[in-house]
Amino acid sequence: MIEQIVFYLFAAMLIFSASMVVVSRNPVHAALFLILSFFATSAVWLILQAEFLAITLVLVYVGAVMVLFLFVVMMLDINQVVVKEGFARHVPIGVGIAILMVIAMGLVVGSDYFLAEPYIAKEQLDPNYSNARELGLAIYSKYLFQFEIAGIILLVAIIAAITLSMSKVKINKSINPDKQVFVKKQDRLRVIKMAAEKKDSEA
Repeated sequence: MIEQIVFYLFAAMLIFSASMVVVSRNPVHAALFLILSFFATSAVWLILQAEFLAITLVLVYVGAVMVLFLFVVMMLDINQVVVKEGFARHVPIGVGIAILMVIAMGLVVGSDYFLAEPYIAKEQLDPNYSNARELGLAIYSKYLFQFEIAGIILLVAIIAAITLSMSKVKINKSINPDKQVFVKKQDRLRVIKMAAEKKDSEA
């Protein structure tokens, strides 16, 4: 009974925080609500005895990725007027994509994989049970092909991000130490001899 109450509490917190991520107009507030949703998800995974996934979500996403994302958002000077331009023009496309996502989620949830029978509460696991070991065996045996495809997609995304960042012309005003070492006096200093000028005599 207590476990169900805690589950519904964190599930409601997750739904609320996820909704606020979409609704919030301030990007900093949206990032903070996203962190809250990660914490709520970790709590739900702990209840489902997926300790390794819960700890990984907190350490990797909340502890590293979201901190970096929040730092970048706070450092960026986002022009809200430019962001809102053309919003009405893209509303039909957004509504169409939202409808397709709702239909896809309905087909997935309504399938045989989400029946009540496979999700009957199981007995408590042994204290020596290793969630990380079971997850590793599942990934590197049953889902090895999908895991490799995900790694390739991430590698392509990293290469694309580096390529896009290097393609832009940047004005760099920093000093090149290699050129400074080989600089000679003749390259920087030039002595010019000029005849002295004489002032006109006062009237």
